[in-house]
Amino acid sequence: MGLKISPNLLAYLAKGRTVILVSGTNGKTTTTAMVAAGWGGEVTTNSTGANMPAGHVAAMAASRGVRVVLEVDEAWLPEVVQSVHPAIVVLLNLSRDQLDRANEVRQMAERWRACLGDADSRVVIANANDPLVVYAASAAENVRWCDVPTLWLADARSCPKCTKALVHQSSAWHCACGFAKPLDDTTILREELFVDGVAVPLELSIPGRFNEANAALAITALKEVGVSPIDAAHRLKDLHGVAGRFTLRKWEGRRLQLLLAKNPSGFEALLSTIADDASDIWVAINARIADGRDPSWLYDVPFERLRGHRVWCLGDRRLDLATRLEYADVDFEVVDDIDVLPVAPEPVLLLANYTAFSEWLTRSSLC
Repeated sequence: MGLKISPNLLAYLAKGRTVILVSGTNGKTTTTAMVAAGWGGEVTTNSTGANMPAGHVAAMAASRGVRVVLEVDEAWLPEVVQSVHPAIVVLLNLSRDQLDRANEVRQMAERWRACLGDADSRVVIANANDPLVVYAASAAENVRWCDVPTLWLADARSCPKCTKALVHQSSAWHCACGFAKPLDDTTILREELFVDGVAVPLELSIPGRFNEANAALAITALKEVGVSPIDAAHRLKDLHGVAGRFTLRKWEGRRLQLLLAKNPSGFEALLSTIADDASDIWVAINARIADGRDPSWLYDVPFERLRGHRVWCLGDRRLDLATRLEYADVDFEVVDDIDVLPVAPEPVLLLANYTAFSEWLTRSSLC
């Protein structure tokens, strides 16, 4: 309502405040929480995940703190950048998402590139391993390139500049036209995290190499607003969960760890963290408005990695999931009644997309 009455309300609320924006297909909520935690003290943020202008207005109207970090839906990034004139823009990744209505991912890269190409004094913190992010960010005048683990590159196999095939070799990539991975001049994350050549201890309480990547981008952004990387990294140790993600929960005598994955890229990242054992895995898939109505993305998820596990198929589209697992030669059970789910001595992993995740978050409670 506020934006209808005052279309410039977002710009008004941002005046006199140091604003960091975080955008990308995956990892926005977690990286935003990391920036807020690493900054320390009072930080205004849209912690509920409302990542469009109405959510940004609500967050900034609720708190007049001068330090602000906002998660931004990737499609809305150009408009929000134009409105709030952020000090920092963090670009995580670009991949397919919500196939029934989202822009083709290369169109998104073009829109990002256009909004970052003005003469604003902002600093862009960008993932150097994602060619689409590099293409978008290279239009900006002031970029800090971050060499971070990036498992999913299936949407960036051809050059966004000339469309020729990109050549991927080890941790580098290039095209015959000259477009190539930039030098990592501020952050390198391989066996250790370095910021401007200085080693930074990184001990996270939440799992996965992808969260190490999120942390590296967050810490690099905070350095640009005067926060010591070592201090920021130390504060991140106390971040144990983000909006229910990664938390240990209980439901009807069962314990589970709740994980969100909403597209092939997100699922690949989570599957890479699963132990090579015979444990049960629960996977819940819906296809409602917030999820995207088209579940065909399941065929791009490398579910073959779950061979040796038994997967319990949950959610509205459990039969679609079961069919995909059949093709992947993965043992599965289709669950029509969740009360038949087994009780195990150890917590079970539950991977769920948006609305399924919300259902299980509401159904369960923290241990």
